[in-house]
Amino acid sequence: MASASATGKLSREEFRRQKDLDAARKAGTAPAALDEEGKPINPHIPQYIAQAPWYLDTGAPTLSHQRIPDYDRGADKLDNWYDRGAKAGPAAKKYRKGACENCGAITHKKRDCLERPRRRGAKFTNKDIVPDEVIHEVAAGYDAKRDRWNGYDPAEHKRVYEEYAAVEAARQKLREDEIDKQTTTDLAAVRKVAKAGKEKAERRDDDFGSSDEEDEDTDKYAEAADAVGQKLDTKTRITVRNLRIREDTAKYLINLDPSSAYYDPKTRSMRDNPLKGIAPEEALFAGDNFLRHSGEAPEVQKLQLFAWNAAARGNDVHMNANPTQGQLLHSEFQNKTETLKDMTKVSILAKYGGEEYLQKAPKELLQGQTEEYVEFSRTGQVIKGKERAVARSKYPEDVYVNNHTGVWGSWYDPASGEWGYACCHSIVHLSYCTGEAGKEAAQASSARALLASSASAPAPERPAAPAEATDDRKKKAEELFSKKRLGEGELSLDRERLADAIAEERKRKARGEDGDDRLGKRQKGVSGASAEVTQEELEAYRMNRRMTEDPMANYVDTEL
Repeated sequence: MASASATGKLSREEFRRQKDLDAARKAGTAPAALDEEGKPINPHIPQYIAQAPWYLDTGAPTLSHQRIPDYDRGADKLDNWYDRGAKAGPAAKKYRKGACENCGAITHKKRDCLERPRRRGAKFTNKDIVPDEVIHEVAAGYDAKRDRWNGYDPAEHKRVYEEYAAVEAARQKLREDEIDKQTTTDLAAVRKVAKAGKEKAERRDDDFGSSDEEDEDTDKYAEAADAVGQKLDTKTRITVRNLRIREDTAKYLINLDPSSAYYDPKTRSMRDNPLKGIAPEEALFAGDNFLRHSGEAPEVQKLQLFAWNAAARGNDVHMNANPTQGQLLHSEFQNKTETLKDMTKVSILAKYGGEEYLQKAPKELLQGQTEEYVEFSRTGQVIKGKERAVARSKYPEDVYVNNHTGVWGSWYDPASGEWGYACCHSIVHLSYCTGEAGKEAAQASSARALLASSASAPAPERPAAPAEATDDRKKKAEELFSKKRLGEGELSLDRERLADAIAEERKRKARGEDGDDRLGKRQKGVSGASAEVTQEELEAYRMNRRMTEDPMANYVDTEL
């Protein structure tokens, strides 16, 4: 469909005529549609190409939305740029209103000023007013906006090149002066070598930043040199350190159990030991992790940890950027640590003493074997040989005070149930020992106490049968812990007695009597009743009891 869609919805008849017209244009019997420039539109162009979007649709057939728009090509030149740092004539003599308060230029404000911030700006001093800048209106196009070198002056590169060349020449001159100062047997030969080095440095045009390490060419070409003992070309060689010897057994063939150590085929590594039951020193392969704790690997880990801790504290230490510096700082840190530890140890020993306790036998002698033969029984007693010394606690043992020959707690008195001294049977702690006389006095006192307790004790009752004793215990337990006694469970109350008990309880509360006073009067026989409280009286007391813990007990509604 070559023509653009109509702005409105077509009727059925108009749609049929439009279809017939498109078919006639494709067949060549009808002339092709013309765009706004009078150019014919190919009727075979698909509708999704010929039809303009809704935001460009003008209601007429057109293909302008498929063509590149024309714009000013002159504004897109890459050399169309403003002059950097150009000044517009002489500076003003007096501060002008609206100019920069810092430098006095009228082309920018104080917040955009690139001059050094003055203590008192040009607005207040009218001195050292900077000339106005030249403002260029550069209409950069699409390419000019995205060119990272647009506006760059090539003369700037020449200035940088000359600066580096001057630095290199000064460095070469300094090196020649150092060689001249050295005492050599052949001074002319040294000067000849220095002159040759100078000529070589002048011939090198592409070296901008050189250093002392770059003077020797041996390091530059060390990587390309052929390795000693290897018949291969360095330009075509490949990394072969992951390849194994044919006679070696592969790691995954050491143990074919699926539950053994995991083998990573990509890196050809097996970190764990595939044979757990074999000691690492006897195994042919103890795992890749075993190598991480052998050789100089622990030292490298300590060095890396030191670099991380130093960097966390703000020091410029990095193992990969400058490994030599990290190694030197780590050695210095270890030396200072050992020195500080020795100083602390010496100061503590000088202040508190105890140096003799630090001198002990070597570990080989302490845990070594001995020639002494000892034979034990099944119960752990020594049958033959020297008996082992008994281990003692840190508290003082076998310390006898006040003429005692036994320690406190070495004797127990069954009559009083107390502990005392075995030498005098005294139950008073830190008392003076009385010897055998104290034992006799303690026995006599115990005998008199035993006679007195037996005289005052009631006559023993006939022991009850086991079945009767069991029934008595059950009845006593029911009487003590029954729900009826505790005021719980289902109770049968007499209504008349409950009403009398409620009335009596209200009268008692009106008189201000307490429950304890009432119980005392009952026990004295004032009311002529027994001291037992009936179920009706207990229920009446519960119904009229004041709940002091109720937060709404003292609430009074004053709005009603």
